[in-house]
Amino acid sequence: MTLFGKSQHLNGMTRSDGQPIAAALPDARELRRTLGRFATGITVVTVGREEPRGMTVNAFSSLSLDPPLVLVCVVRNATLHDLIRESGSFAVSVLAAHQERVARLFADRTRARGTEFAEVDSIPGPYTGAPVLSGALAWLECKLTTVYDGGDHSIFIGEVQTLRCGETEDALLFYKGGFHRLEQDILMSSTV
Repeated sequence: MTLFGKSQHLNGMTRSDGQPIAAALPDARELRRTLGRFATGITVVTVGREEPRGMTVNAFSSLSLDPPLVLVCVVRNATLHDLIRESGSFAVSVLAAHQERVARLFADRTRARGTEFAEVDSIPGPYTGAPVLSGALAWLECKLTTVYDGGDHSIFIGEVQTLRCGETEDALLFYKGGFHRLEQDILMSSTV
């Protein structure tokens, strides 16, 4: 097998001449640059009823249809991390293309906590009471079922309790360290 122009055996970690491959861990900047080549959707994950909290998260994925499970990864030092554990539930709003301002608001570590929901339209989710964002592509509410260690993050597995799709189909994406829009008319023209 050839990787990056050199013949290597992955199982034995040796080159074609039998010499061992010295595997160095990638530095954080190179890892971030490489992983940034994977386009992801953008979500805002929320918890709480009386004093709701939220944060922008792109480490979100469907996991299982039966049972209906999703996962979200949250850095351990985020306030939201402990609140998800304490509440035992969370909501996820999948952001639409027009919601870049919302994504930036909930990604801003210097924002005033506890007042950010005054700046966005949201309603309390029927299961968790956590805010779900108006105008989102979709939203889900989840019961926390499992937490796994993920290095400097925790991987929260949630069983979907309620969900809804929005009216728009234009998505907000994160790619190469920036926000991008995947708009329906672009999708339509590329399939013709």
